[in-house]
Parts: sequence; C-alpha cells; structure tokens
Amino acid sequence: MLNPIKKLFPSFSTELVKDVDANATVQSFKAGDVIMRTGQYIKNTVLVISGKIKIYREDENGGEFFMYYLQPGQACAISMICATKNAKSQIMAKVVEDVELMMIPLPLMDKWMMQHRSWYEFVIDTYRSRFEEVLEVIDSIAFRAMDERLEFYLKRHADACGCNHLKLSHQEIASELNTSREVISRLLKKMEQRGLVNLQRNNIELLK
Repeated sequence: MLNPIKKLFPSFSTELVKDVDANATVQSFKAGDVIMRTGQYIKNTVLVISGKIKIYREDENGGEFFMYYLQPGQACAISMICATKNAKSQIMAKVVEDVELMMIPLPLMDKWMMQHRSWYEFVIDTYRSRFEEVLEVIDSIAFRAMDERLEFYLKRHADACGCNHLKLSHQEIASELNTSREVISRLLKKMEQRGLVNLQRNNIELLK
C-alpha cells in the first residue's frame, strides 16, 4: 500500500509512509454510518483514503450544525486534538459517500510528532486549514444575513465535491443552518429567480 499512501499524502516522507503502512488498519464504512459521536472517546487518528465524511455539531434536540467535509488525503483536526488530550469528542462524523479510512493508533500520533518532521507539518497544516474554515463559518453566522449564509453554504458544498449539482433537500439545509424549511425554500426560490440556481427535487444546480 506504499504507493497509494504516498499518492494521497505526498508530503509524507518515505520513512513515515513505511510507518503508516506498517501500523495503520484500513476500515470501510457505508453512506449514512455515524463513525464518531459526541461524548465518545477517540482511540485513533483517521486518515481518509476514499469517500466523504461530514463533520458537524449536534444540539440537544438533534439539530445539526455543519462544520466541514473530510475527503481523500485529509484528516480530522478536531479528532486529532481530542486524541492527543484523551478527551471526549465534541463533534459528530457521518459518512456521506462510502469511505475507506486508515486508522492510526493514538499512541503513535505523539511518537510520530517527534520522529517524523513530515507528520508534524501535516498535523499543523491540518489544524491551520480547519481553523481557517471554522472561522469562515463563524463569520458567516455572525455577520451575514440568512440569504448570504445560504449562498455561502451552497458554495462550500460545491467546492467540497468539485461539482455544481448538490444532492441536498431543503429540510437538510434548514437543519444545518438552524432555520425552517419554509425559509430555505423561499430563499432558494429567490435565488432561482435571480438565475443563481436551478431547483430540482433534492437537487440544486449552482449556475454562477
């Protein structure tokens, strides 16, 4: 598996790739599986080989607040932080598209931070990129009206999948933006009238 690891994580040194190959276990999960829950202790650092995972927060009523997606070649910064502190997870992780994951045992994370410069840089870069992404979400909530938040939300999803066709229901969007389905439907209709989207059943096409 050395070549696939190096292809997905080109910044990894040869020595690190060998260590990952020797110690990681590969697990597969189906779309809809919840692989991490709030309050759960994290025992592994997760590297994504294929598929897509949604990272989100869940309130006491079951409402979801979308944070970001994990895709091939990425790792979850928040799970890394929880793992290093042996803390409980503060997030939920749900499989959006069937995934294959490399599970790195927790004790190796700290060890590799000392042994492998490329692992240290990968972890720091993961922290940085996710922190910037979460800041964007906070800015969206704090400083934007709901119509702007909706446009920002759709563009984030389009960037994540590299496509303009988004398989999202109005209720799903409403739950993640903490508003009602009626509000989202009305705003999407206005976006369609402005020529920004083309609305279909559980499918939104971004036109601009």
